Amino acid sequence: MKNLLLLLLLLLTYGGYAQTDADTIHYRKVYYMGGTGLSFPIGKSKEALSTKLFAGSMGLDIALKNSDYFLLPTLYLLTFGYDQQIKDPKYSQMIENGRVSFYMLSLAAGRRKQMKRLNTFVYAGPAFGLVTEPRGNLVNETIKMENKKSLTPAAKIGLGADYKFPGFFLGAEIGYMHNFRKIEGNAVQFLTLMVGLKSDITSLSKKVTNVIGVDTYKD
Repeated sequence: MKNLLLLLLLLLTYGGYAQTDADTIHYRKVYYMGGTGLSFPIGKSKEALSTKLFAGSMGLDIALKNSDYFLLPTLYLLTFGYDQQIKDPKYSQMIENGRVSFYMLSLAAGRRKQMKRLNTFVYAGPAFGLVTEPRGNLVNETIKMENKKSLTPAAKIGLGADYKFPGFFLGAEIGYMHNFRKIEGNAVQFLTLMVGLKSDITSLSKKVTNVIGVDTYKD
């Protein structure tokens, strides 16, 4: 919770900054972002979850009419080590050294600040997704494994920076995600640390909007 409050404070502080340069890099642009990194359970989440290599993300950076602001729909693929703490009455076995996977879609919005080729940004928004937990039953002296699937709402906030090279951006971000569904009796919260590339797909976006009859690139 302290991490959440700290990032929210940073978000509010950042919102008061004045833009020193007009953002021409992102004006009417759509970028694809792909990242890889690590996710770290924090708080009581660490009782059941542990960090695994690697986490991944893929999403879009969609500039709004005022390109200081953007939409950031992102799919996160997160995997953790898992030690079951509470017996599930539907299954006969407890799990150790298992794996939990989170497939989370974040629908965030944010604000950025351009300083020549360097851009810093903050974002916040809701998320939702699918969680798979391992379960086991003893059947004829054989443990039969299966995945228990559940849906969860969540909230995601973060901050980061990227730098424009010819033809692409190289960036990094740190984020906090809080899931509202508990695992092993504890709220699930973790930090994500991602590095990756961002590339311009505006021309593809224009073709798509023209096909569906919604031209978002006109005044």
